[in-house]
Amino acid sequence: MNRDLFEMIKESMELKDVDITNYSPLTLAYIGDGIYEIIIRTIIVDEANRQVSKIHNAASKLVKAQTQAELVFLLMDDLTEEEQGIYKRGRNAKAITRAKNASMTDYRTATGFETLMGWLYLTGQSQRMMFLIREGLKKLQKKNKTLSVTNEK
Repeated sequence: MNRDLFEMIKESMELKDVDITNYSPLTLAYIGDGIYEIIIRTIIVDEANRQVSKIHNAASKLVKAQTQAELVFLLMDDLTEEEQGIYKRGRNAKAITRAKNASMTDYRTATGFETLMGWLYLTGQSQRMMFLIREGLKKLQKKNKTLSVTNEK
């Protein structure tokens, strides 16, 4: 059965239906950040069983704002007009804080990426979200000429 992850969670946890068009871009980014991180962690754990500190370091490299900003630029031609609009809403949202190790440009661009991931997840488009992440990581690997996501294979 090919059910969407969000629908399974909603059903299992008896969550109410919500119109996500009322969600702020930063709320979408919040959930997008979480779902993106769990996908990255899943990929890294699948690559090898190793010390948690090495797993954490590998994941940190891929979830940091700079990498997310790079990913979204590599994906821009693959995004639909609607997806580009969602990304821009997130990128242009006025966040009060920013990551301590990121430029404001990278932080805002990454927020746009996370907003898009959150929107795809909450609209039941997890397959599209997975496709974009997979394609973005492939392009990132090709650009950086790495053999694996974590550079440890």
